[in-house]
Amino acid sequence: MAQRKSKQAVRNGGFPAWGWVLVGLVIGALLMGMAIRGGWLPMGRKHNGPRPHPNAEVQRGSEPGVADQATAKGNKKPSYDFYKVLPEKEVVIPDAEISRRAKAEEKPGAKAPSDSGGYLLQVGSFPNASDAEAMKAKLALQGFVAKVQPVTINGQTWNRVRLGPYASAAKLESDKQRLASAGIKAIALKEH
Repeated sequence: MAQRKSKQAVRNGGFPAWGWVLVGLVIGALLMGMAIRGGWLPMGRKHNGPRPHPNAEVQRGSEPGVADQATAKGNKKPSYDFYKVLPEKEVVIPDAEISRRAKAEEKPGAKAPSDSGGYLLQVGSFPNASDAEAMKAKLALQGFVAKVQPVTINGQTWNRVRLGPYASAAKLESDKQRLASAGIKAIALKEH
């Protein structure tokens, strides 16, 4: 048995496996250092952007900050809500109310609601007219005929993409569900 071990040591060449691992690690570290210094990696490149000021001080809690001063002066950042952009003459109808009205219309002998106006589905409101036209085209691919209605609210023009008018809540609900299954969100409106 002693003879077999000595033959194996001669066949391996005498350089141990851990030695090769160590050599690989050293070569890898050298290549990584060259890559970082040479600018081959993004993290090693010098950036010409703004730099933090090394002597900058943080304001203390007792001193008002820039955001606190703006809020105190009444300069609040405007927030836009999809439903608040609509004028007051239109009423957003919740999904539960649409379902209730559609079921009431389906009952035998039931009359359609006698209140004036019809229903609309608004698919979006865009400040850019080309975005509105793109949504109209997307709807056309789904089989819907949409209209783009420009409206000015608080000095800003919005391009609304709408479907309708619908005479019944049942048809409105059906189209709203078709849109949802296609991944398109819509809000139901009552037009007066």
